[in-house]
Amino acid sequence: MSRPRGLHWQIAALFGAATLAGCDGASSVSQAAQSPGLASASQRAGSRPMAHYTIVSLGTLGGTIAAGISIDGDGAVSGLSSLAGDSAFHAALWPAGSTNGVDLQTLGGVNSAVEWPNHDIHEVVGISQTSTADPLGEKWSCSAFIPNTGTTCLGFVWNSGTMAPLSTFGGNNGFASGANSRGDVVGWAENEKHDSSCVPPQVLQFEAAMWTPDGRIHELAPLAGDRDGAATGINDRGDVAGISGICQNAVGALSAKHAVMWHDGVATYLGGLGGAGWNTPTGINNNDEIVGFADRHGDRHATNPNYHAFLWTQGMGMQDLGTLPGDGLSQAYAVNDSGQIVGLSCVTANCSVTRAFIWQNGTMTDLNTLVPSGSPYLVFANDINDNGVITGLALDQNTGAVFAFRAIPNDNGSLSLQPTKSRPIPPARLFVKANGPILRIGAFGKIVP
Repeated sequence: MSRPRGLHWQIAALFGAATLAGCDGASSVSQAAQSPGLASASQRAGSRPMAHYTIVSLGTLGGTIAAGISIDGDGAVSGLSSLAGDSAFHAALWPAGSTNGVDLQTLGGVNSAVEWPNHDIHEVVGISQTSTADPLGEKWSCSAFIPNTGTTCLGFVWNSGTMAPLSTFGGNNGFASGANSRGDVVGWAENEKHDSSCVPPQVLQFEAAMWTPDGRIHELAPLAGDRDGAATGINDRGDVAGISGICQNAVGALSAKHAVMWHDGVATYLGGLGGAGWNTPTGINNNDEIVGFADRHGDRHATNPNYHAFLWTQGMGMQDLGTLPGDGLSQAYAVNDSGQIVGLSCVTANCSVTRAFIWQNGTMTDLNTLVPSGSPYLVFANDINDNGVITGLALDQNTGAVFAFRAIPNDNGSLSLQPTKSRPIPPARLFVKANGPILRIGAFGKIVP
């Protein structure tokens, strides 16, 4: 059955902003020399001056936690929010121009969420638990992002006020990550094969999936020699970014043995930074530039994650974007058509404390240094639209609340913003909520294994 193609886009499109603070007294700008391989993205990003930002806080669905994960060209943000009492998480939509969230509900289970940038202005895609107990007792990929309840979890498409489930390849679980303006949705789904490369409680093999607007599911085969795969992003040309590897536990590590791009359904290896695992593309723009994160040499067969953010271009392959000064790890999450990249840089060795960054002009900059004094602390930036508006997760250091935000570029010659050169990082205790580290509600790969 074809999916309906009208939407709430009376309410508008996905959108947001994010930024994060730098170390007290430490530099907030990475000064690593620019590689020639970064030229194409850097040259386009260089067509805009480095902006300063106004932070707009977005409301929750009644709880104390929310995160902006995706933002479209109209400025609508989608993500997730806790309900009253922080008893559950639901996928949420903040329409363009509004700070009030819309509850997208669930597929009958307790929790749902949007967990990857997806850019179809006609619909929102994400994951939701169902009311059906998982017959194999699997935790599945969803458990890395929303609390596990023992039920199955499926990808969903939401439009016109209705959440509809996406099919699988015959297995019990699925995951929807990205969408493009044509209505194609990508992600991954289980088949019925018991895969010997799975680590219990994971049992079933999973493959990268594309769901087309006619309601059909199509498999995107992994690289030759690999068993499993997952698609994480798709652009308007229909090119898809994702991972290829083994089953393991269906979350990162050697499931992400190879970073790949599918063109016309055929996977191409993107190379790596020297590590064995966590080679995870997270975003692809309409110029076929891909960002994500990848382990470097010394990851001990993916048991010691040491990933850095990367940019991949067709001309120069995968390039290491480094970290903010003094940090050890980083992850890039999105790239717009101007080549601006956003993500997070890890202050602590286990990424329990992070700061949001923007990369342009060949330079990674702490977003918290580009906002007015007194702004919330920006923990991570998860998406950026072609207008340069960012969304992600912010922390109120006074109340401990964490919430979604839009970071809106605001450079019109005025000096009224008074951004700060550096900001103290909040105490580590503020990065932990009752249900675990707040980074657990971020994009795929933010979970420390």
